[in-house]
Amino acid sequence: MLWLNVMRSNFSKTFIEMKRYLPNTISLIVTMYAVFLTMFFGISSFGNPETMDYSIQYSIVITIMWFIAVMAMQGIGYEINMEAIRGTLEQLYMSPAPAWFILFCRMLATIFINLIIYAVVLVAIMLTSKQWLNFDFITLIPLFLFLNLCMIGIGFMMAALALLFKQIGSFLQVAQFAFFGLVAVPVGFSPLFEFMPIVRAATMVRNSMIDGLTLIDFSGLDWILLIANALAYFVIGIVVYKLAEARAMQRGLLGKY
Repeated sequence: MLWLNVMRSNFSKTFIEMKRYLPNTISLIVTMYAVFLTMFFGISSFGNPETMDYSIQYSIVITIMWFIAVMAMQGIGYEINMEAIRGTLEQLYMSPAPAWFILFCRMLATIFINLIIYAVVLVAIMLTSKQWLNFDFITLIPLFLFLNLCMIGIGFMMAALALLFKQIGSFLQVAQFAFFGLVAVPVGFSPLFEFMPIVRAATMVRNSMIDGLTLIDFSGLDWILLIANALAYFVIGIVVYKLAEARAMQRGLLGKY
């Protein structure tokens, strides 16, 4: 019951904040749409006419996945940073629920609500480009589940840095461009990409939304590699965060900013 209350409270908190700071929410939508328009007009003006449809569809998918990946990566670190600025970070650790679980629930709430917003933007993008993607939700739901699980693990690693060093904004800005490359590159480009975060998940999402592959079209090995990659980064992220948390408590950093 405690964990259910934590989940419900954080969903309510996230929704209320997004509604209360509506201009920020609107700017998120406008920014995403503007990023796509820049790519769309670039492809339309300079792209190869023979592959233009595929290139536009490719840009739509990687734009959406990039925003989802960046949101999941930065979200927990941002929460740590804001709690420290408000002077409420220590209070977070006074809760009977573990701090990592509270942050995990906040991230789930943020992802869920933003996915609804992204779905609306995606429809607007497809109307603009007149390119329609495949939506096999039976396939896409587990793919996005493991994609986000992987990125939440990365987010906990970023939160570990935020606990210890407080200001990591510049590092996050560099990281988001790195993840744009990981979202765009196919996993088959190099065997090493199987060990990188999100690459396997992003490749399978593209194959489903652009090429129309379904749940059963992916091999058992594809699913095993996807699940193993997501769980590995999630567990490693939690472990790294817990180690940084212990270090921050030892050094008395929770109450400092």
